Amino acid sequence: MNAVQSKSSGFLAGMFTLAGVLLVVASLVFAWLVFEYRAFTDTPLELPASGFTIEIAPGSSLRTVARELRRQGLLEHPRFFAWLGRQTGFASRIHAGEYRVEPGTTPLKLLEQLAGGKVIQHSLTLVEGWTFRQVREALAGQPALEHRLEDLSDAELMSHLGHPDEHPEGRFLPDTYHFPRGTSDSDFLKRAYDAMEDRLSQEWEGRETGLPLKDPYEALILASIIEKETARPAERAEIAGVFIRRLQRNMRLQTDPTVIYGMGSAYDGNIRARDLRTDTPYNTYTRAGLPPTPIAMPGSASVHAALHPAPGDALYFVARGDGSHEFSSSLEAHNKAVRDYQLIPNSRSSKSR
Repeated sequence: MNAVQSKSSGFLAGMFTLAGVLLVVASLVFAWLVFEYRAFTDTPLELPASGFTIEIAPGSSLRTVARELRRQGLLEHPRFFAWLGRQTGFASRIHAGEYRVEPGTTPLKLLEQLAGGKVIQHSLTLVEGWTFRQVREALAGQPALEHRLEDLSDAELMSHLGHPDEHPEGRFLPDTYHFPRGTSDSDFLKRAYDAMEDRLSQEWEGRETGLPLKDPYEALILASIIEKETARPAERAEIAGVFIRRLQRNMRLQTDPTVIYGMGSAYDGNIRARDLRTDTPYNTYTRAGLPPTPIAMPGSASVHAALHPAPGDALYFVARGDGSHEFSSSLEAHNKAVRDYQLIPNSRSSKSR
């Protein structure tokens, strides 16, 4: 073997040795990455003890989410997170929204949460007996909603919801509604409107026969009065029965809540004799029949009571002062009940019909 061949053989041997070393190093690095990656997938994220809330903007990629988690100090290996997302198929299924991540959550569990769209559900309760003004105040005070309706009048709002020329009072079903952050106030109200429409339709279909109500809207108006007249569930059907019998006899309803509604901002917490004599479209002491619109949001129980009044012969009732009422079938008995309850000294909370 000459010198040239000897040097060539030595060079090749050195190259093979170097290649072998590099292969071993690469194998060790790969093994280390595999070990780290597997440990990463099963190791809980570095979350504060109180948990963490993350908001994923629409159109965000998993890589963007990983970088944000890294920036917040919650994720040590953002590339591993992206790899895991591609490996599991979750990367293309990430849903925008607000997520609550609890301590003990692993990267895999977080990906499942993001891909499953398990966003935080906020809530807002519409309370039985609220007026639409109170509904709008509650909507404006809910920061998780996207506010689109604040600058609209009531008429413009109803047109925006797809119900032009409808009065908004009483049109929305009282309930607790859950929704993700970013839901618009218009979508929220559409949901509550549809819920009331469904409930009213169901109750109307199953209504008692012979009621002096020509359509579901009149039932809604009556239900709103019942809602404002009593806080006692057991009395709703009885009060409904009184009003139904009065309507059948063409008697005026003479109910204070309608008068108060008609007074608007002039109502200062007290209702006086002159208020009962002052005519408004809602004054059921000066006008026969139902008022032109509901006066509040009736709950499901009041809607049911309006269409399923209790049988009986009572035409009058007076508040006892403890939230309950005394019912009477004759004016004589009613006047006695008024003397017993409404004319008690210092008792200003009683009402009579």
